Amino acid sequence: MKSHSKKDKKSIAGANNGIWELRLYVAGQTPKSLAAFSNLKKICEEHVPGKYKIEVIDLLKNPQLAKGDQIFAIPTLVRKLPEPVRKILGDLSNTERTLVGLDLINL
Repeated sequence: MKSHSKKDKKSIAGANNGIWELRLYVAGQTPKSLAAFSNLKKICEEHVPGKYKIEVIDLLKNPQLAKGDQIFAIPTLVRKLPEPVRKILGDLSNTERTLVGLDLINL
């Protein structure tokens, strides 16, 4: 198993110079949905500051939008850009798992 230093983690995060397009699918303002947004914003500010866009989609208001990204559970985070598309389920409270899922760090 390869270990990465903080410098390695920053270089992985900086490898993509474009904007990170993220969609967070929620169902209302439940504690879990609010936690997912808060956790996501914190991660983005720390790892891709100024290079991200978060779109929150409330499936209670727009249930038809779940079909496009094949959303079956909520909250779900979809990383649209950079490609490839990635999905992470849950409130994103496990920071390391979320960073690996977003491909911001490698383990």
